[in-house]
Amino acid sequence: MSKKCVKLMSVLLLVLVFSGMVTAAGVKDIKMSYNGPANLETNPVHAFAIKFKEIVESGTNGGISITLYSDSQLGNEQQRMEQTMNGPMINIASNAGIVSVYPEIYAATLPFMFNSYEAAHIFFDSSEYWEKTQKEFQEKTGVILLEAVEEGGFLAFTNSKRKIKSPADFKGMKFRAMDAGQVALYESFGASGIPIDWSEVYIALQLGVADGQMNPPTYIISGSLYEVQDYMTMANIQYSCQWLTINGAWFNSLSKNEQDLIKEAAVEANAINRIAVESEVASRVKFIADHGVEVYQPSREELAVFQEIGQPAYSAWIEEKIDKEWIELAIESARQANQEAVGDE
Repeated sequence: MSKKCVKLMSVLLLVLVFSGMVTAAGVKDIKMSYNGPANLETNPVHAFAIKFKEIVESGTNGGISITLYSDSQLGNEQQRMEQTMNGPMINIASNAGIVSVYPEIYAATLPFMFNSYEAAHIFFDSSEYWEKTQKEFQEKTGVILLEAVEEGGFLAFTNSKRKIKSPADFKGMKFRAMDAGQVALYESFGASGIPIDWSEVYIALQLGVADGQMNPPTYIISGSLYEVQDYMTMANIQYSCQWLTINGAWFNSLSKNEQDLIKEAAVEANAINRIAVESEVASRVKFIADHGVEVYQPSREELAVFQEIGQPAYSAWIEEKIDKEWIELAIESARQANQEAVGDE
């Protein structure tokens, strides 16, 4: 081999090393970023990342090495999404990260879509909406969307004023809102929505700046919100999840066996995570109740009323951002998922 060829190969190897695609020892190395602490007890996303890393590294005999970066160490949601689009990266993004490049994902956040966890699983595993989203997301961003990672069960309403059994019970109250969509939802029920950062939610509820908020039980506990709230309604508002994404160019550089392993690892790690999250919901609700919060479980008929009033208002907000056909497809896919879930019971 000529000196010129040897030199060229050396340069190519250095490019691969510094691009993060392969280490000097021939191991394909990649970063994996997400938000929340590196705590298995309080952060289901971290638990998922640990399991995913374990399965991939074990299955490739160390041929792929994943370095975890929790607590948004590599940047905020938008920055991490841009990094995933531009180079080797695995990223578990929240809605804030995904909608910055693909607003059509908003359709999957419509409130009151699912009657059960099983229905949500069907929707995010095999529905027409999900398959179309995965295809178009990759075409638009160059990033592969692998899984909707379950992180905390369904969102529930809490407040300090009264038990909420129907939308009419919201009248006159003030609720912390994460975005304008939640503001629209609260207003459809006769309440007002106030944008408040998560870091300020506890003090806002304590001081009465807001009367209530909505989050899954895991965040109600981690934020100690049960200390400043008296009522909780398990209204299946939204399925709490984040989005597992991976740079498409890096993924396509892998062998077929490695690609299949990563896909299988994502499915397996998420299945394990779903079991863990859902098995803890009852104990977390009990914890909240044991700390003085009155918990109410609406009937199927009562949940339908929430959906009838709240979903159109939220949909109107989304229609300002995406084509209506995405909303219609998500609603129809959810309807089919609910039916299939009942049939599987």
